[in-house]
Amino acid sequence: MDNYQQLITDLRRTFGTGKTRSLSWRRSQLEGIVKMVDENRDEIVAAMKEDLSKPKSETILMEVIQVRNDAIQHLNNLDKWLEREKISKSIELIMDNVYIQRDPLGVVLIMGAWNYPFQLALMPAVGAIAAGNCVVLKPSEVSPATAFVVEKLCRKYLDNDTFQIVQGGVTETTALLSERFDMIFYTGSTSVGRIVATAAAKHLTPVILELGGKSPCYVCPSSDLNISARRIVWGRFCNTGQTCIAPDYILCPSEIQPELVRQLKKALVAFFGDDPQHCESFGRIVNKRNFDRIKRLIDDAPSDKIVVGGKTDVESRFIAPTIIQNATADMLCMQEEIFGPVLPILTVKDEDAAIDFINSREKPLALYVFTKKSSIKEKFLNQTSSGSTCVNDTIMQAGISGLPFGGVGESGCGAYHGKFTLETFCHRKGVLEKKQGMEKLNDIRYPPYTDKKLKFLERLMAKGPSRRQFGLFLPIMLFSVIIGFILKVGWQIPPLNYILKFISNKR
Repeated sequence: MDNYQQLITDLRRTFGTGKTRSLSWRRSQLEGIVKMVDENRDEIVAAMKEDLSKPKSETILMEVIQVRNDAIQHLNNLDKWLEREKISKSIELIMDNVYIQRDPLGVVLIMGAWNYPFQLALMPAVGAIAAGNCVVLKPSEVSPATAFVVEKLCRKYLDNDTFQIVQGGVTETTALLSERFDMIFYTGSTSVGRIVATAAAKHLTPVILELGGKSPCYVCPSSDLNISARRIVWGRFCNTGQTCIAPDYILCPSEIQPELVRQLKKALVAFFGDDPQHCESFGRIVNKRNFDRIKRLIDDAPSDKIVVGGKTDVESRFIAPTIIQNATADMLCMQEEIFGPVLPILTVKDEDAAIDFINSREKPLALYVFTKKSSIKEKFLNQTSSGSTCVNDTIMQAGISGLPFGGVGESGCGAYHGKFTLETFCHRKGVLEKKQGMEKLNDIRYPPYTDKKLKFLERLMAKGPSRRQFGLFLPIMLFSVIIGFILKVGWQIPPLNYILKFISNKR
């Protein structure tokens, strides 16, 4: 469909009917996603095998189960997450209702990525649906088999009046971005993220940008190098290194580099054997364009620094797991996010030098620290900025639904996963409800203003450090009791009339 303006108009019309605000509708769509996953697992696995040669285990564990669990979590918590959130009230609002109501935004655009083409398309959609929005989903054209399956299944299992798929490349994406949406959610490169943000700015459309960057990994001499190496190798080389939060390079003191390299080699053989090209657990680069880009990074490195791998095969888009020791900041592999099975190691004096190096570059999507020392862990937590930090493991933080997932600075803006996804696609509307009675009490805030009124209201409303609050405790409590008594008993009791007349006469 190329008439995107009409498509969006139709979705906006549907949204205007209130259909998507119904909790029963939201549940039915979330149940549809669960059913979609349960009934079509093999087809999803096959599509990603075609696009990325992705191992079945990685597809099931990192894509299929993630989407299913996210939909189930939203189903189980929908009532609780959407209930009106009462907030604490100051004394002048003691008799009023004050709360936050979560409203859907309207029609939202979700632009998926090719490296996890099922998860990164459907997980944002889960939260958008749960929040009560209409959705336009644009899967990545770089993973066409999965994009086709996503479209076919969404049309079958979801409400087509509220959920639409748009396929295509740059031309179609550019046309889509010229339209007005109520939110744009984009996952992909920083360069395209800038294009999305620029297009959104035309309509003042809010954006969530899940981008990338070079995620550093510091290995401390105190850490167990065998365990550290295994966890680094898994996080770096799963999905053939095509993971936005994969450790992009290692920083370590020079004295531990030889042993760390030995342990990394050992872990690679344990995971992928002596010939990763014929290992079913190791995938392929998504296309020739990315293959050529990664090969260029390897070719730039001096051959004596490539201690593992370096082998490539353009016909099968295979690039062997590659480790580059004694890398330097001016090498090509340190100038851009690698997004492939290449791992440079740079040596630094200590953790302070590592922190200085990290802080001299753009803020990463993730940061990894391997150490047994709490003091070093705290240094990295408090002296660096990153989308997330994981201590003594890699990429596992992204699978915890209770943690927000998102970048900072160049690595993105906004966050999602679990409840954070629903919050992302909601407008948190502040609501104050007052009753129409007791208008006499409001005289004190109406003109004509007097110094006496001001003094009374200032004393009532002023806040200060907790040690000063006790001085106002008794008068505030007395005021609360008086108001409550008025509501319960009425206006005919002389002492109460006296108070009201006193306030009125002193204006």
